[in-house]
Amino acid sequence: MKIHHIAVICSDYEVSKKYYTEVLGLQILREVYRAERKSYKLDLGIGDQYVIELFSFPDPPPRPSRPESCGLRHLAFSVEYIEAKHSELINKGLACEDIRTDQFTGKKFFFTQDPDGLPIEFYEA
Repeated sequence: MKIHHIAVICSDYEVSKKYYTEVLGLQILREVYRAERKSYKLDLGIGDQYVIELFSFPDPPPRPSRPESCGLRHLAFSVEYIEAKHSELINKGLACEDIRTDQFTGKKFFFTQDPDGLPIEFYEA
């Protein structure tokens, strides 16, 4: 249907926050510090449109393909029927994680990956 958001893990949260907000002009929609993960999650938008999640993690490793590494975290696609998309991809032979619920929005989502190992998320519209 459309791209839902782009998630990026940065190596220096304050520098990246300044870049995305002051240099690129994205608006801060929500900033959350997750103490249990020692991680910030900054939701950024263009106007009111949510487009980027900026994450920080302590000492993120260089990115081979793990979803908690520096660089692009995953691409997310918005879908109307999450269960149907999950079944469709499994039927096409893709390995998909179980459907989970986002603790902040209550929406359902799941991950799979592209042929190069880039995490791909499908998120309930």
